[in-house]
Amino acid sequence: MADGPRLYLVTPPIADAVAFRPHFEAALKAVDIACVWLRIAARDEGEAKKALRVLVPLAQAQGAACLVDDPHIAAHVGADGVHVAEGDGPLQDALAAMKPACIVGAGHSATRDSAMTAGEAGADYLMFGDPDRADRPDELIERIAWWTEIFNVPCVACAGNLGDVEAFARAGADFIALCAAVWDDPRGPAAAVRDAESVLAGLREATS
Repeated sequence: MADGPRLYLVTPPIADAVAFRPHFEAALKAVDIACVWLRIAARDEGEAKKALRVLVPLAQAQGAACLVDDPHIAAHVGADGVHVAEGDGPLQDALAAMKPACIVGAGHSATRDSAMTAGEAGADYLMFGDPDRADRPDELIERIAWWTEIFNVPCVACAGNLGDVEAFARAGADFIALCAAVWDDPRGPAAAVRDAESVLAGLREATS
């Protein structure tokens, strides 16, 4: 990207949207956030829609694209698209339902073959790493560098902690995704995203 990597937020599975709202707003208002993947822990579709109708407008009001897990729900809550964590079938279904008007991101990056298949299918970005699993940073750096050298489809690097932000950005990631590193920070989410953005701003300045 011409302006360097931008931040991408991944929420934890949210059981109480009202309780999560102030933490979410704090992160969104602290720095520029490019995109948010909202994950909802709901008993049924109706409960998920109710939670998303609270949170989706908050992200969009701050200029962040807002993605959810389900194409059907996305259409009902005004989301900007979906993130498909895995599975060729669900990815194909999402692409058929959402493209070309909406974003379809994919987390199909466990192997080079799965990443290439998702990119060739038409995913708008590939996420390398898993917000719920601690991947080895050196392995992610190798995959990010391989992808960005060969392919034009944007790459999202999922950082397990704030210390990974600079290395993943230097490897060529277009976006740096943060999950637990933001929401579990004892200083609060705003401080965490400010630290991450400060690192990225420093890299932009050094390369400008």
